Amino acid sequence: MVSSALSSQESMELENKYGAHNYHPLPVVLAKGEGVYLWDCEGKKYFDFLSAYSAVNQGHCHPKIVNALIEQASTLTLTSRAFFNDTLGPYEKFITEFFGFDKVLPMNTGAEAVETAIKLCRKWAYEVKGIDENEGKIIVCENNFHGRTTTIVSFSNDEVARKNFGPFTPGFIKIPYNDIDALEAALKEENVAGFLVEPIQGEAGVFVPDEDYLSKAQALCNAQNVLFVADEVQTGIARTGSLLAVCGDCTCQNACEKQETYSTPDILILGKAVSGGVYPVSAVLANDDIMNVIKPGQHGSTFGGNPLAAKVAVAALEVVNDENLAQNARVLGKLFRAEMNRIIAGTDLVNAVRGKGLLNAILINDTEDSSTAWDICMALKENGLLAKPTHGNIIRFAPPLVMTKEQLMDCVAIIEKTLMEFSK
Repeated sequence: MVSSALSSQESMELENKYGAHNYHPLPVVLAKGEGVYLWDCEGKKYFDFLSAYSAVNQGHCHPKIVNALIEQASTLTLTSRAFFNDTLGPYEKFITEFFGFDKVLPMNTGAEAVETAIKLCRKWAYEVKGIDENEGKIIVCENNFHGRTTTIVSFSNDEVARKNFGPFTPGFIKIPYNDIDALEAALKEENVAGFLVEPIQGEAGVFVPDEDYLSKAQALCNAQNVLFVADEVQTGIARTGSLLAVCGDCTCQNACEKQETYSTPDILILGKAVSGGVYPVSAVLANDDIMNVIKPGQHGSTFGGNPLAAKVAVAALEVVNDENLAQNARVLGKLFRAEMNRIIAGTDLVNAVRGKGLLNAILINDTEDSSTAWDICMALKENGLLAKPTHGNIIRFAPPLVMTKEQLMDCVAIIEKTLMEFSK
């Protein structure tokens, strides 16, 4: 039984009065989570079909991850990087071997990790590639979402995120996503240091590129001595049916014999599910020829690599491997899209379903400025499932990867019931 000192209405009123209005959440106040379920202050139970934007791939309050946090919290929480601690080194060894890289630079949030990768890419360009200082350019894609820092919104085309936040940071070339010809042309420009890309554009509405897009992009970057930088903050950690979205159909750990079938980024950006949603942890991974350009005092974070983060991240990644979450995401993702296509065949309300693994979206047959997708999500909430629109007429579906087939089919039934209510 969920017991909350405040009612849902009281909690929302407090946030509205004392918190900055930088989000527009669905009007539900959550008080408890376990596995694929959430409960509100009044005890109503919901299926979570967002997973905190794919941070909770391992399910809410996974006991192994929570216990790692509790155990370390009672011993040592923070030293800063002014000193060594006895958990960071083992974590760095674990995560680099897990993903097949020489070194990791630990940070806290996804946006921090992206900023770190941008700095690392530029520094490598000046000190290794030989580009003149302050002349390096990074290619990015239209409709990207890499965070909301000043530098990142400088190369965003989301005007809501950009309006009245300038002046903006120069040094970026913007090209269409999933357009190899555009990338090839951009790579011919002078002083290109890197190509920063999401393997699947999640915030843009789960836009999955052509199957060979990433491998072709990697090959083009290699030919021009340009770093291929993959932002897997949302798509990584088994979400798309493989350990990383760039891995294609490979679910094994680190670089394997299938490596020629997928692209291996020069710089890998991770966050969110690295900690299973229990604690803020992000990471930037690269090999020595890139990472060794960073010297003491040039980049860092007081909390980056703290003992709590290290212990939690190891436990969270072990859960992904031990519970075969990538394989589960692949199987259930195919089932989910098949069920959505069955439902779509019987209604004009939804145009299509798209996605990979358990990162999916349905496209509502309405304009981006309509309220239909929001209204559907409100109805889904009433029917016991939590999801959220993105880009107006798109609803993203991303449940925890610990979901069972039976639970997924229960969710499909809720979605079908709700959509049919709107189709009448």
